[in-house]
Amino acid sequence: MRKKEDKGAMALTVKKVAALRRRPGRYGDGHGLVLQVISPTNASWLFCYERQGRAHQMGLGPLHTIGLKEARERARAARQLLLDGIDPLEQKRAERDRRAAEAARSVTFKTCAERYYTAHADEWTNVKHRRQFLATMQSYVYPVMGALSVAAIDEAMVLKVLTPIWKEKTVTARRIRTRVAAVLDYAAAAKYRTGPNPARWEGNLEFLLPKPERIAAMRHHRALPHTQISTFMAALRACPPSAATLALEFTVLTACRTNEVRGARWSEMDLQNRIWTIPAKRMKAGKEHRVPLSDRAIELLSALPREVDNPHVFIGQRSAISTNAIYHALRQMRDDIDVHGFRSTFSTWAHETTAYPAHVIEQSLAHTVGSAVERAYRRGDLFDKRRQLMEAWARYCSTAPQVGEVVPIRGQS
Repeated sequence: MRKKEDKGAMALTVKKVAALRRRPGRYGDGHGLVLQVISPTNASWLFCYERQGRAHQMGLGPLHTIGLKEARERARAARQLLLDGIDPLEQKRAERDRRAAEAARSVTFKTCAERYYTAHADEWTNVKHRRQFLATMQSYVYPVMGALSVAAIDEAMVLKVLTPIWKEKTVTARRIRTRVAAVLDYAAAAKYRTGPNPARWEGNLEFLLPKPERIAAMRHHRALPHTQISTFMAALRACPPSAATLALEFTVLTACRTNEVRGARWSEMDLQNRIWTIPAKRMKAGKEHRVPLSDRAIELLSALPREVDNPHVFIGQRSAISTNAIYHALRQMRDDIDVHGFRSTFSTWAHETTAYPAHVIEQSLAHTVGSAVERAYRRGDLFDKRRQLMEAWARYCSTAPQVGEVVPIRGQS
């Protein structure tokens, strides 16, 4: 038999609620339960109470979903919490936070890595590094722990990724460890996980894996001895001129990185004042860099063709010349050196044969020089001194080779 409602304690009925939903206002049912009507399509239940001298109200749900009976049950549960000394609003927020934490912990390592990549990829000026991040994750990391919750990743999982390649592919393994550590730091900051980073090296993996420098020598970019640069440059200029050979020569003359050269735009070039200004977004250090252009560099730029719809200085098949095209131009001449190694060639020449201070040379290479305090006091970019240095480098590159000097060039005996 259906139990009748207590009309004295409860002012609302199902029929009355149906009528009131068309009349904006607040209507009490008793014991803190209130029906709030904003409009015929916007009505909800509230539980109103007082705690420690302050009035509070807690939403119990919309009328179109929560009926009178369930609203009374929810209000009764809230009153029971108050009776036990628990604030129902605080309890509700704690439960919401608990569910959010559970949802965060269900984020997989792969999802977290993809979010980290999306957030930080634009910071990496080197396209190759962006590709390598995704490639190494897909090849080495995702098969082991990509589908696992990022909150569950521990040292055992990290070691399962690294141990098989730590000795055979040491350089790659070191980079993977760094990338995994970065993803896990991101996960901690995003509240997807808690606790220390299991991929950290110091105080952790350094005790579980052999030191990489002891099992594999770090591979440096193969550089041309500076005493051979003039012979190399003479051979390069003797090649049929192309965007690739000219980009390679410009790379040597400016001592810049390959990506900085291949991405160069005419809008960055001030030929009249002989300055190339590389914007911060294309620099490894994220800081604008002004490059003084030597006479030969200006001569080279002035002879380059320009395309109306292409803003790039060195033009490739589609837009900017590719890195591979520049590398191929070098491999046609020498296969024992790297394009990036010409920066080392310049550095060795400048440090060993000139009187220019080290900080002038390093700033010419766009390296961060000195401590934070030193950089704060030395805010200039030493441009005039660097202009003299780069002009001297261009002259050195054009100096006639010494008699008897033999430098191997591919295709020549």
